[in-house]
Amino acid sequence: MIEAFIKIYDRDLNRLKKEMELFNEENNIWKTTGNVKNSAGNLCLHLVGNLNTYIGKNIGHSGYIRDRDAEFSLKNIPKEKLVQQVAETKEIVLSTLQNMTEDELKQNHVEKVFDYEMTNEFFLIHLASHLSYHLGQINYIRRILE
Repeated sequence: MIEAFIKIYDRDLNRLKKEMELFNEENNIWKTTGNVKNSAGNLCLHLVGNLNTYIGKNIGHSGYIRDRDAEFSLKNIPKEKLVQQVAETKEIVLSTLQNMTEDELKQNHVEKVFDYEMTNEFFLIHLASHLSYHLGQINYIRRILE
């Protein structure tokens, strides 16, 4: 199962990096349109914070300190810096997954994120779907604006 997680996170973090690179107009990264409430840039920051917290810090013991409010309030961070943050997040995520054991997958996640306990394996599935969901939103925002 760990190999499957590595493939999925590698694939989708590469896609996130590519989506951010595909913005032709850098200011579009921080725009919203219609009923869309979050910009692609803020969704990117949110994914970086989310994965660094729940995989990097909670499973990999990276020491990451999350500022969730900043994920949605920061603006105008250069595209190259966002792309760099995604690349760094990918390194942390893949390194953490590569060092996991099958036994660790079956253990409960150290933080009770929802109203119920869940195994690391279940939470990694949840986090992958969360990544995919916001990745689709970023793609949609980019195509609408450009």
